[in-house]
Amino acid sequence: MIIDISHHQPPSKMNYDKLAKQVKFVIIRTQYGSRTLDRHYKTHHAEFRKRGISTAAYAWVRGINIADMKREARDFYARTKDLNPTFWFLDVEEISMQDMRAGVKAYVQELRNLGAKKVGAYIAHHLYKQLNLDLNDFDAIWIPHYGKNNGQVTSTPQFPCDIHQYTDKGRLDGYPGYLDLNRLMGTKPLEYFTGKEVVNVADKKKDNNPSPWAKESWQWAIENGITDGSRPKDPATREEVAAMIHRAKKVK
Repeated sequence: MIIDISHHQPPSKMNYDKLAKQVKFVIIRTQYGSRTLDRHYKTHHAEFRKRGISTAAYAWVRGINIADMKREARDFYARTKDLNPTFWFLDVEEISMQDMRAGVKAYVQELRNLGAKKVGAYIAHHLYKQLNLDLNDFDAIWIPHYGKNNGQVTSTPQFPCDIHQYTDKGRLDGYPGYLDLNRLMGTKPLEYFTGKEVVNVADKKKDNNPSPWAKESWQWAIENGITDGSRPKDPATREEVAAMIHRAKKVK
């Protein structure tokens, strides 16, 4: 489960322990334009990260010209950089300047120049075509589309995306109000957003040495042909066990 939150979900009403058991990734608002700073974003980041949940940041874009877009980008980065978000999302839900494509492009470039590694876009579904954003500027696309908006997945966006915000009427144990709920779409795995590497236990290098307490017996078994000396810590099949017992009986 992926949720996105802002100061509209105050920490005083959130049971972070319960929520952390239900979510895998949280996207937290930093600002609404440059003038409105989210009151609780630092707390939200800190509390979820304490519980091992990766967090990303988003900012509602309101720049009225290229210079203003760049200023918003600088404010967004300065306010959030110390939190090391895994992703920087631009929330584009309004036409704040005539050429939004150019304005958002300037915003993204400024963020990247400052050091943001992964930059995504939240694009209002009803404005998708009108905004005409250059999708090549982004590392991920996030689109809202609610359908019945009953807390469940009842629709699919008309446009390709990596994350689908499918309701703003979601409910999770640990918060008394509504929450925005999201699901992954496309081909990017959750780890692409969280920055957490999946470790395949089977790929870990195995310890090919017998345990200290078994070294003498293991060496004896090798010297007497009971085992070939390989895989000392692997489980044995029944046929292998039978073969070892049979060989051991032949040892004089």
